[in-house]
Amino acid sequence: MNFASDNIVGASAPVLEALARANGGAMAAYGGDEITKRVKARFSEIFERDVSVFFVTTGTAANALALASAVPPWGLCVCHRESHIIDDECGAPEFFMHGAKLAGLPGVAAKLDAQAVAAYLQGLPKAVKQMPPKALSISQATECGTLYRLDEIAALGRVCREHGLSFHMDGARFTNALVSLGCTPAEMTWKQGVDILSFGATKNGCLMAEAIVVFDSALAEGLDYRCKRAGQIVSKGRLIAAQFEGYFAGDHWYANARHANGLAQRLAAGLAALPGIRLAWPTEANEVFPILPKAVDQALRAAGVLYHPWTDLSLPATERVGADETLVRFVVSFATEEAQVDKVLDIAKSALGRQAAE
Repeated sequence: MNFASDNIVGASAPVLEALARANGGAMAAYGGDEITKRVKARFSEIFERDVSVFFVTTGTAANALALASAVPPWGLCVCHRESHIIDDECGAPEFFMHGAKLAGLPGVAAKLDAQAVAAYLQGLPKAVKQMPPKALSISQATECGTLYRLDEIAALGRVCREHGLSFHMDGARFTNALVSLGCTPAEMTWKQGVDILSFGATKNGCLMAEAIVVFDSALAEGLDYRCKRAGQIVSKGRLIAAQFEGYFAGDHWYANARHANGLAQRLAAGLAALPGIRLAWPTEANEVFPILPKAVDQALRAAGVLYHPWTDLSLPATERVGADETLVRFVVSFATEEAQVDKVLDIAKSALGRQAAE
């Protein structure tokens, strides 16, 4: 039972079938094929406006190249201090921004507050010694599995406009957030002021397919060259585009996310109902962050359940992890089965029963 990540499962059947169909015959290379053209047009339909789309193979590439288009080497990108771009990408954003810096701000549940961001920006020195802020990046869903509501995104978008910043969204779990909020892709992005999006699909059913979706046309200039220099323009580009074709067909991407989110809710509710277990943050997408008694953690690990420990940096001020507790993360994927979730709950319940009897 592996709840370590939604990256641990393979691609979904519709994606693989679309990939197999695209594999036959000869087609133009480097994105000149008809599949790539169709899928790029589909992105514009999905976002209800013309968008520029650049396909890449990893989320790190999407984030790093998107931010490089928005932040010059002397600039600053503001993000949460636990964001993926600052914690988990081995300096790739700074590398591709050619020395620009990331400034990580605190925030409960890994979310940035618009007033706090505005106060930080207003407090920055204006002298040439200080790198000027050029972009704001948020994760949707966040590293704590929480979501920015539409009004919260809009408030951050206004801060960006007022201070001349580009607004980037890291959407590694974009569809999980989308179905949870019950809104459209347009409503969660450009209609709230987002300028550029890292559109994730690998975690939700694709083999390796991510996209940089650009709403501000000025940020699209030069991205082809940035992608080429980063080794992200794939010669058989149709095999990336085809994954998106299978992903979007019949709203498969929504179905996958609904499945993962639903089982995450089942796991969260089941754990929270057990004595001595509580959730660090609300379960709003496909990640669950329980604070477990160490006896439960040990029982789960002894049974072969895989998941990761997690940091308490973004806990509310009123919450603490006790000496006999541990904060962990479970990630539910589109391929997770209900029986696997129920098995985790059974193990936890049994461990608590044994503990009570001692």
